[in-house]
Amino acid sequence: MTAARVLAEWALGPGPAGAPPEVREAACRHLLDGLGTAVAAGRTRIAAPAVTVARGLGGPAEATVLGTGERGSAVAAALATGTLVHALDFDDTHAGGLVHATAVVLPAALAVGEEVGASGAEVLAAAVAGYETVCRVAAAVPHGFHTRGLHATMSCGVMSAAVVAARLLRLDADRTVDALGIAGSQAGGLLEFLSTGASTKQLHPGFASASGILAARLAAAGATGPDSVLEGPHGLYAALAGRTVDAGAVTAGLGESWETTRITVKPYPACQLMHVTLDAVAEALRGHEVRVSEVIEVVAAVHPDSAAIVCEPAERKARPRTPYDAKFSLPWSVAALLLDGEVTLATYSPQSLRRPEVAELAARVRTVVTPAGTSGTVAADAPGRVLLRLAGGRVIEGRVPGSVGGPDRPLGDIELDAKFTANVAGDPKETAELARRVRGLADEPDLSTIAALADRLARPAPEEQR
Repeated sequence: MTAARVLAEWALGPGPAGAPPEVREAACRHLLDGLGTAVAAGRTRIAAPAVTVARGLGGPAEATVLGTGERGSAVAAALATGTLVHALDFDDTHAGGLVHATAVVLPAALAVGEEVGASGAEVLAAAVAGYETVCRVAAAVPHGFHTRGLHATMSCGVMSAAVVAARLLRLDADRTVDALGIAGSQAGGLLEFLSTGASTKQLHPGFASASGILAARLAAAGATGPDSVLEGPHGLYAALAGRTVDAGAVTAGLGESWETTRITVKPYPACQLMHVTLDAVAEALRGHEVRVSEVIEVVAAVHPDSAAIVCEPAERKARPRTPYDAKFSLPWSVAALLLDGEVTLATYSPQSLRRPEVAELAARVRTVVTPAGTSGTVAADAPGRVLLRLAGGRVIEGRVPGSVGGPDRPLGDIELDAKFTANVAGDPKETAELARRVRGLADEPDLSTIAALADRLARPAPEEQR
């Protein structure tokens, strides 16, 4: 059987709904985190172009376009929500696949779930199927898509959204395989934004979510897709990752080992690949009083796959051109952490970006690429190490085994709730109610209350609408 066939039959079966309690809990935590980042993006209008286009697409009133008080087609709503979840780069990451899982699972689950009037339990099962799909499809070729200049979140996320939609639309296995085959022809997502600081990466999960729903609808209408879409000679891996992959690499342990529990919740609104370095800097400063004027040099050991994205070219990374550019600059982010003592959404505001003292300190951050064999299995799961060289010859070292928020160093419920509350920044009662309902998703009769709450909380403040 092909990987698509195995995935489809499992995703439509009892496995996702019967997942262990810790898996269902993890899925709810990630859906909550994703709604928080979506609300923050809606409130600040950072994804306004995608929301504007989604509203203009119109269509039947199937699903909520968050932050607008309006409804549109499920495809349009997913385009907006996918962009909103990812726009601040504060959404979760699966280290093995280096994909933003919730950014492609939540939009499809919310939009199609609203469209068909699914219960919370049905939506949760579809989300689990989607999480397992995107993480496994991406992790079969660690860093493979990124090496070829493609964003794995879009390349693999379209497959996940197709699975979520297929389950909620109650397609059979044959039609779901077709949906996966059709979705594969819509995979892509160029990383060229790294060269200019453009915001195209924000759109990728929106594209993937909308395209996955379209794929499922096309399959339901009779369109066909190749069942060898993943491992075939011209399939996803051969064409976009330049690798030959056995179907077993995607489906091994499916329903027994759960990737949903291995997704990292971000404590910093920036590229996951530099989180471990930020954690190492924070560890180095713990218990030490360091004045920025004392810092002669910061030396960071970085995984080679990370270096290509967040460290090079060094001269440009020290002076990012846009806020989104800064979110992919390890030297600039380290400098901001040293100066401010924290990295928050405000760190990457246009006003913050214009600070000359950050750029000056960023020029003193040097990265040393570690041999791949000694730096961890994959870049997003590698350990972190920094040396702070100070005036007078003093050297402070910081080491961490992995980034905070990952499966081995997870954020507790208190920290997750604090992140969610800060992102939402809305009415405390409505914020608490939304959190409670998402955590108890399986008990919701449908998505109407969750969607209405998220929609109201995501609306820009009057001063931000002008």
